[in-house]
Amino acid sequence: MTESWFPIRAAAALSVAVLLLAGVAAASASAATLEVSLVKNSNNDAAPSSSWTSFIAAQTSRDTSRVLYLSSLASGFGGAPLASGRQLLHTPTYLVRASLGTPPQRLLLAVDTSNDAAWVPCAGCHGCPTTAPSFNPASSATFRPVPCGAPPCSQAPNPSCTSLAKSKNSCGFSLSYGDSSLDATLSQDNLAVTANGGVIKGYTFGCLTKSNGSAAPAQGLLGLGRGPLGFVAQTKGIYEGTFSYCLPSYYRSAANFSGSLTLGRKGQPAPEKMKTTPLLASPHRPSLYYVAMTGVRIGKKSVPIPPSALAFDAATGAGTVLDSGTMFARLAQPAYAAVRDEVRRRVAGSLRRRGGGGASVSVSSLGGFDTCYNVSTVAWPAVTLVFGGGMEVRLPEENVVIRSTYGSTSCLAMAASPADGVNAALNVIGSLQQQNHRVLFDVPNARVGFARERCTAAFA
Repeated sequence: MTESWFPIRAAAALSVAVLLLAGVAAASASAATLEVSLVKNSNNDAAPSSSWTSFIAAQTSRDTSRVLYLSSLASGFGGAPLASGRQLLHTPTYLVRASLGTPPQRLLLAVDTSNDAAWVPCAGCHGCPTTAPSFNPASSATFRPVPCGAPPCSQAPNPSCTSLAKSKNSCGFSLSYGDSSLDATLSQDNLAVTANGGVIKGYTFGCLTKSNGSAAPAQGLLGLGRGPLGFVAQTKGIYEGTFSYCLPSYYRSAANFSGSLTLGRKGQPAPEKMKTTPLLASPHRPSLYYVAMTGVRIGKKSVPIPPSALAFDAATGAGTVLDSGTMFARLAQPAYAAVRDEVRRRVAGSLRRRGGGGASVSVSSLGGFDTCYNVSTVAWPAVTLVFGGGMEVRLPEENVVIRSTYGSTSCLAMAASPADGVNAALNVIGSLQQQNHRVLFDVPNARVGFARERCTAAFA
């Protein structure tokens, strides 16, 4: 039987996809709140029928590319369920079900906390995958390209008024996403991303005209980053720059609609139920959500990590970010080595006490992971992330371990950041570590919050 995988307690998290059943409340000056349901998703070579070993190797390679990509980034009430996109498009992203244009054309968009501009594959796009629906601008009565000289054009990445847009009077732009390069016409149309059918009029997005590479989400993307073209900025008059989500676990999300996204200040956890930490900003990477991680505990022991490995530096972009598009945690090499060594010590001690041999059980590597065990019972210790402001996030096994389904292999789902200049100083808290937590992004009040929450099929 081909071996598949899942993180412990049926919580696989290597390529989560969030389905935001959408419909933003109509654009108005009054604040609103939206709750959306999340869906999990994994891409084709990460499907459950794939070899677990191949999956791990492929996904850790993607995460390495993702961290390098993050390092390149420089200068109301409504509700809907979030489901796992794993059954929908088999892509390693969280997805939102959205509609665009008049009459509405239905799309699935990847949700990305580290990107700003939205983009969709448009009819006639050269190189865009045909596995996902595309948007036809000619069929929308409200579609219009953004003209050169308009303010949004200067906010787009690498804007051009000659080579990318089909019309000389419209604004084109280009960007890189992992190993993909994209060309698009900056456009505006009506967007709905909530279940109640509310419409955001004149939402600015990229209409893809050309795509190269395989890293970019085939179905398009809705950016939740902090930049001027991001969803947060474009809807700040509605949702006041505030959102939270609960990412569902990989395996349990097979039933779909098991996670949730809440937009707006209303409906967020009460202050007494959620610890928060200051939200930091770097002009070097303005789209990213930085936080001050100050330490890590394994069990009750504080891991001796050099302060420089966790230090935030606004000028260089070093520090710790939250990212929904990276699967596994990436830590600066000194921090990772200290955490890994303490985990290994705890596991070896547990195996000795259980008569499993302890030090005689060899540690193996798999893909980008260097702490794997081929024994059926491993007592993995809990990991606690410590942040400024008194926030601590305790991660049980399902947030730090992945296991094969039919074998006895389990791995610590963390790795060292790429040893490449400033990349080596970037720590990334990935989607696996965020799963089954309510994660709050409150931009106006410059804070991020965590609270344990089991994402269930409340909207199924």
